[in-house]
Amino acid sequence: MASAIPPARRVPKREPPILTGKMRRIIDEWLIADKSAPKKQRHTARRIFHRLQREQGFVGAESTVRRHVGRRRRELGLPKRAYVPRDHLPGQEGEVDWYEVHVDFPWGREKVFILQVRACYSGREFHMAFPRQTQQAFLEGQVAAFEYFGGIFHRVRYDNLSQAVKRILRGRRREETDRFVAFRSHHLFASEFCRPDKEGAPEKGGVENGVGRFRRNHMVPVPKSESYEELNRMLLDWCAEDDLRRMEERPRTVIEDWEEERGYLLELPEEPFPIAEVGSYDVDSKSRVKVRTNRYSVPVCLVGRRVEVRLYGYRLEAVHGGRVVAEHERSYGCYDQRLKLDHYIELLQKKPGALRDSKPLRQARDAGEWPEQYDLLWDELVDRYGQADGTRELLDVLLLHRIAPAEDIHMAITLALEHGCCDAGSIGVLLRQLQANEEPPEPLTDLGPLQRYERPARLDFGGYDTLLSASAGGAA
Repeated sequence: MASAIPPARRVPKREPPILTGKMRRIIDEWLIADKSAPKKQRHTARRIFHRLQREQGFVGAESTVRRHVGRRRRELGLPKRAYVPRDHLPGQEGEVDWYEVHVDFPWGREKVFILQVRACYSGREFHMAFPRQTQQAFLEGQVAAFEYFGGIFHRVRYDNLSQAVKRILRGRRREETDRFVAFRSHHLFASEFCRPDKEGAPEKGGVENGVGRFRRNHMVPVPKSESYEELNRMLLDWCAEDDLRRMEERPRTVIEDWEEERGYLLELPEEPFPIAEVGSYDVDSKSRVKVRTNRYSVPVCLVGRRVEVRLYGYRLEAVHGGRVVAEHERSYGCYDQRLKLDHYIELLQKKPGALRDSKPLRQARDAGEWPEQYDLLWDELVDRYGQADGTRELLDVLLLHRIAPAEDIHMAITLALEHGCCDAGSIGVLLRQLQANEEPPEPLTDLGPLQRYERPARLDFGGYDTLLSASAGGAA
């Protein structure tokens, strides 16, 4: 009666029964734990909502979780970000950016650098992980992205990356690196660069937002992987999973928009771009080439010569006479050595005593390339032939790796140890039988030094009959 405006509705101050005290404590634990987690791998309200559904059986609304998380974030003093929407034409623009995540490998937690390439119209993304942000990784990741998309965008937007920009000039002008100019000229797309520092972030808001979304949804908690190869397979699976999502304020899924966009892309070049960094290096007296601060082995026959080295994002190739003579996983450490035992076999046959304490053998053991049966075979050969000759027999067995898969050789050695015929010749016979997909025959007992008196089981005595007949005729 006192006023035409009804009084404000009083909201009862009580805990929402659907978000229990236990769940609220779990949310608080996640937010507190985020303080020590990598800055860009922390929970969002949506990520917390999905984890509560999956791990705690939460059946309430996302808004309930958002309200609680918002209150906690205000108490923690965390700001809320805002973004400006943009419009793009199909196939015209793509965006490229690096971002960092931490991944737990068997050797420990490591910072990983991931290159993201994003289609601006459809929002489809490609992610590829590298140990370092090198120019080879920058180019290799884009080549893999173009193959993944099946075409090339007419214009690609970048930050002012050192892999692409040599110097920032006035306005939008940039002095690009020679390798990058050759790369984009080969693929026939135009490059565009954002303003320096944080001012340029809104100019590529799609890739910035995609990085944050992908990292929060797939990198929280910190992922585990056995290797970079497995990590990149995981990234491809997550990209395929994200193709089915529906972006905000869009009626179709990402993959449906992509089906429209793919027809507007430029065609891939017929010949691949040579992304490797090429250099010429001397081979030292220990059959190694020094690339940056690290050394890699090559066949010992190349000592004192020069070889061409092709440096990629993940691997290194040594080329001599137009042929690849060595291939190694690229090392990003300092003063590291990558040595292969196969490169030293010819030298070790002349110096068999150097094998046991050699660094190539230790690295083969550490890499799991030296099974236990190799040591058993070595001991057996040394007992029969002595230290030097027994080691040479072992080296002859190792030469079989150049003509047969390691699994077949391991099986042949196992069979040889079971039947007691442990010389290199018998193992070679067993290997040929395995490769012919035949049942390996029962090997004869190894006679050791008496083997020199062995004769074929089936002899032709026709010659002896002729000799006897000639002798009888002469006597008559």
